[in-house]
Amino acid sequence: MMIRLHPRAQELETESAFKVLQRARQLESKGKDIIHLEIGQPDFPTPAPICDKAKEAIDQGHTGYGPTPGLPDLRALIADYAGRQRGVELTGDEVIVTPGAKPLIYYSISALVGPGDEVILPDPAFPTYPSVIKHVGAEIVPLPLKEETGFRFDPDEFLAKITPKTRLVFLNSPHNPTGGVLTQEDLEIVAKAAIENDFVVVSDEIYSRLVYDGKFCSILSIPGMKERTIVIDGFSKTYSMTGWRLGYALLPSELLPTFELYSVNIVSCVSTFSQYGAMEALTMDQTPITEMVNEFQSRRDLLVEHLNAIPSITCQIPKGAFYAFANITQTGKTSQQLAEELLEHAGVALLNGGSFGEAGEGFLRFSYANSKENLIEACKRIRSYLS
Repeated sequence: MMIRLHPRAQELETESAFKVLQRARQLESKGKDIIHLEIGQPDFPTPAPICDKAKEAIDQGHTGYGPTPGLPDLRALIADYAGRQRGVELTGDEVIVTPGAKPLIYYSISALVGPGDEVILPDPAFPTYPSVIKHVGAEIVPLPLKEETGFRFDPDEFLAKITPKTRLVFLNSPHNPTGGVLTQEDLEIVAKAAIENDFVVVSDEIYSRLVYDGKFCSILSIPGMKERTIVIDGFSKTYSMTGWRLGYALLPSELLPTFELYSVNIVSCVSTFSQYGAMEALTMDQTPITEMVNEFQSRRDLLVEHLNAIPSITCQIPKGAFYAFANITQTGKTSQQLAEELLEHAGVALLNGGSFGEAGEGFLRFSYANSKENLIEACKRIRSYLS
């Protein structure tokens, strides 16, 4: 029997990091030594107070269903923490908690756009964005990010892409895969256009605590944008809680019932005891987070130095997240070709920049969520292979 899929199911795409990780593990199972620079996962343990609080919650019986939008106490804590971070006042009614941040990407796109609508998307972009946009039948309008400006967009090019069909604009700062960070001036340009053209901004700020040069800016802080912005954030990157699956959105309260309906139909609710761990994350001593960020910055500087010492590779210093986006055009190879060769023959797992969009071709994404020793060894292997 041939099961016929609906065409929209065939619009969904996978995330390249997991494909490369799977292939890398296959090679490891055959005895090959692989250095993992492909996956966007902090290599630090979840801080002990968070784990202890979640275990305590289990022992106290907090293992049943919870409210669909999240525990009220956690939502209130997020509103306070995220509001202070961004310089705005928020209430728990403007927060929803979900199992990871990815559902919120789906909710935002599915709730606000469909066939005939346009979504302006940074190029390169996190693969889930275009995957879901195609799934709902909307049109992607790519906005190239420029290497020469630190992977920011050209303001005139952005304004030229706005049409009466523009319903959503996606921002991601600090940015995956480039590590670029938008400035306050960049955000003000988007905000002015959003107000004048009546579109909604989805701002993915999952790396908001991982900024090394300058300071983090959120479009939510700009007057008039709280009413038309959905901020996506979570605990995975900041608190090294990727497997806990805890994300949240800051959103206009009028959107909360719709997002809650998506959650009740798809996920019911978030793991209750995990939310107790999340409350501990927001209230505990933040020293472990500061130390992690400082270590990432040190690794960033080390990696970029060693990458730029490899003939035919150049790399700008990323300002945020934990990725370096290295230019490999001088090698004469495509991004996919070189990424595959380095995995198979040099034992270095990286991501092909072209898998993030057309503007990513000619680049490789390096995750520096690995030890300094492994970063140095990876660069040695790449240099040896290319020579």
